[in-house]
Amino acid sequence: MKRILAICLLLTLGFESATLAQSPFSSPDSLLIIQEGVASFYGTRFHKRKTANGEVYDMWEYTAAHKHLPFGTLLKVTNQQNGLEAIVRVNDRLPKSSRRIIDLSKGVAEQLEMVSDGIVQVKLSLLSEQAVEWVRGQYKKVPKDIRLRSFQPAIAFQRDEEELMKLENKAF
Repeated sequence: MKRILAICLLLTLGFESATLAQSPFSSPDSLLIIQEGVASFYGTRFHKRKTANGEVYDMWEYTAAHKHLPFGTLLKVTNQQNGLEAIVRVNDRLPKSSRRIIDLSKGVAEQLEMVSDGIVQVKLSLLSEQAVEWVRGQYKKVPKDIRLRSFQPAIAFQRDEEELMKLENKAF
């Protein structure tokens, strides 16, 4: 039994260089997901009208309306039914009472193949750790409906040859 334990320990720690520990529950991609819910799209009715940030809406650009994310925020929107993704820029506002988390331009809706469905389940992700920190910095108090999680520094360990030899000698 001691031999098996020693072999397992050596296999686990037997890398030649330092190794980074990473939990499968906190992979970087999952930390970038800030919201999940229902998305819809808007098209011809609002085409060429002004958006909440003052620019003219073009239904073929990759833009979106969100309740409170800062204008200019870039998001990766993933259609959870088919896995298709698109990068959008927030330039408009949804009503605070809306049950949807995001409204997408028609161009994005076509990219995500959601035009015939009208509404789909999506997840919204920021593009980097720096984007998470930037968005967090835009709020005095982060709204309850979005997750802006902190990234923890990676934990590194390096094997200690002397300690490994002591453990190996004790096991055999």
